[in-house]
Amino acid sequence: MISSCGKENRMTSSSVNQPESEEPNPTLIFDTLNAYQRTGALKAAIELKLFTAIGAGRTGATALAAACGASERGVRILCDYLTVIGLLSKSSDEYSLTSTAAAFLDENSARYMGSAARFVASDGMMDTFRDVAGAVRRGGTLLPEGGSTKIDYEPWIEFAESMGPMMMPAAMFIANLVAERYPSGPLRVLDVAASHGLFGLSIAQRLPQAEIVAQDFHAVLEVTRKNATAAGCMDRYSFLPGDVMTLDLPGTYDCVLLTNFLHHFSAQACESLLRKLQARLNPKGVVVSLEFIPNEDRVTPPTPAAFALTMLMSTNHGDAYTFADYQAMFEAAGFVRNEMIDVPRSPSRLIVSSLH
Repeated sequence: MISSCGKENRMTSSSVNQPESEEPNPTLIFDTLNAYQRTGALKAAIELKLFTAIGAGRTGATALAAACGASERGVRILCDYLTVIGLLSKSSDEYSLTSTAAAFLDENSARYMGSAARFVASDGMMDTFRDVAGAVRRGGTLLPEGGSTKIDYEPWIEFAESMGPMMMPAAMFIANLVAERYPSGPLRVLDVAASHGLFGLSIAQRLPQAEIVAQDFHAVLEVTRKNATAAGCMDRYSFLPGDVMTLDLPGTYDCVLLTNFLHHFSAQACESLLRKLQARLNPKGVVVSLEFIPNEDRVTPPTPAAFALTMLMSTNHGDAYTFADYQAMFEAAGFVRNEMIDVPRSPSRLIVSSLH
């Protein structure tokens, strides 16, 4: 399960580093320029609850139009488009869900993650990519006040409210990993940038001896608090509002969660934070980081490699760092052992860091 320092991720892209065909084909150019249509179509289908209606047995355009409160012509064209891009199947004039759509886009599925569209395909996120050339010229975001790293960045509330389901597989994986390391005895966990809180909550539900300190901006912590209450874990929760980069951290911790956080900052800022966390970590403690980590070529696997562009467009100094980059940061902060672990069914990887 544990990757060696130089091991390449098993996920690869068939289109990366492959020689071009002898005859140039403009289809890639056309499809890429029109890629915004895929976003719009999927967002519309989620809004209309189209996948849920198909899952409930309404498979023809007429029945779907009635269920979705839409025109038959519009539904037919949308369903055909979703079939073209692989989210629906079509037989005669009847539509059915692909396995991916059934698992993640039908609201009756336990793994439903359609709520992520509220953040990922929001007007604010789409506007972030309006002027890629401008950000490339500048070498950083065109958003005001440093973009997503500014204090009380409002879209993080929407992120906390909508992105939890997408994070659940990784949260459960982390909880199991922590449980293997701390099967019994007291466990104090600092959940940095807790957001929806699912990473800390998964540990709390897995380990009844765990106490969670959730850190984030005040407004975001209201979402964490709501989810902790719903999970019945509030009696083991405390909250630390503010900017972790400048906060004085109280107490010591057995486990620190750094999930989807370090990529927003420069290597120097990350190292500074890691030094602060190292000083608050118990000698046998562990820091668990969840990140998009590309291979050393920085173009594979495709999802974590492409994430670097998101950081260019939304931050001044963030990046999709390689494991070698992270290893240098952690070692400079005093972490002697750093192991990278692939997360099943996820484009993300873990780095588990300890002092010995």
